[in-house]
Amino acid sequence: MLNRNIICIDLKSFFASCECVDRGLDPFKVDLVVANPYQGNGAITLAITPHLKNQGVKSRTRLYEIPKNIHYEIVPPRMKLYLEKSEAVVNILLDYVSENDLHVYSVDESFLDVTNYLKMYKKTDYELAIEIMQKIKDKLGLTSTCGIGPNMLLAKVAMDIEAKHTKDNIAKWTYDDIASKLWPITPLSKMWGIGNRMEKKLNKLGIYTIKDLANYDKNKLKDLYGIMGEELYQHANGIDMSIISDYKVPSKTESYSNSQVLFKDYDESNIKIIIKEMCEIVCRRLRTNHKKARNIGLGIGYSKIYGGGFYHNVRVHPTDLESEFLNYAMNMFDNYYDYKPIRKVTISAGNLTNNNSIQLNLFEDINAIENEEKIQSAIDEIKNKFGKNSLVKASALLNDSTIMDRNKKIGGHHE
Repeated sequence: MLNRNIICIDLKSFFASCECVDRGLDPFKVDLVVANPYQGNGAITLAITPHLKNQGVKSRTRLYEIPKNIHYEIVPPRMKLYLEKSEAVVNILLDYVSENDLHVYSVDESFLDVTNYLKMYKKTDYELAIEIMQKIKDKLGLTSTCGIGPNMLLAKVAMDIEAKHTKDNIAKWTYDDIASKLWPITPLSKMWGIGNRMEKKLNKLGIYTIKDLANYDKNKLKDLYGIMGEELYQHANGIDMSIISDYKVPSKTESYSNSQVLFKDYDESNIKIIIKEMCEIVCRRLRTNHKKARNIGLGIGYSKIYGGGFYHNVRVHPTDLESEFLNYAMNMFDNYYDYKPIRKVTISAGNLTNNNSIQLNLFEDINAIENEEKIQSAIDEIKNKFGKNSLVKASALLNDSTIMDRNKKIGGHHE
């Protein structure tokens, strides 16, 4: 198994902390909420200070749900400020490791592989983490939490589950901690990589803890959820063979992508149809060019009134199957969506390989893969002969679908 020295650093209550520091306030002593003041009492909080959290207020809640006896200040989001602070943090991290050993996971979270730096700094990974966190605090006034592990998964989960409860905001997990710390995790959505939608599906199988998942039949998970089932099983057992270079955004020459600016606001209730249609477009382009992707990415851009969004990608076994693209895209969506109105979606296929063989692993069902490839090949042939709208899914007739209009645009199916 992979045995690196991975540090995962997260900036505590980032948006709210940035606002407090900018105002000369202590986020651990004041009640401040970042929210859109024009949406009234029903506005969703984008961030709250740790002081509010300590009073039982949830970080993603509506203003009217905050107890009336708590007097708090509301400030509008300032994405420019947050991006500037995030860049300043990244510059501090780059003082310690090279760009190749840093993965900026989100605006407030990063992974560092310090395996090859410990001898140079003459420190343990724990000691180095303390130094980095203190430097962020001294220079920017921002408090962070940190997880340390032998792989990215365990570092991230150690941070999410334990670090916020320790005195120095640091937690280090090893493979020996899997049974005592990883397996008891419940509900499942507390585990990195499992969203609310997947949690409900697993609950129906009688899986309620990570230990239940680790002991479930891995072949059944694969049958039910494809490659994602394999990943769920491996992660439940603390296995993660990914390295930081796997998470680098592929260059334009090595990837296909499809982006769409939406004509109205979408949310979790209707965005799946758009993501599904875009996966279909990207996969068709892969097949047309006899390529398969080893990296699948999803980008979500929010409405201008909020700004921001996210982009994440995952490493996969080479694929051009729409079902696998959709599974991974929706899993990323479930984990990173912030319940804001959506106006842009991007699907990317990166780290391409020639489609001249099928790469198998122990979980693959060769017959299912071949059947799906035959069906998609037949669909491609019909569309190539009679036009893209000659054969569409029934969902294309729904009001939220955009695929038929987009298919009418010459050259508008990819970028």
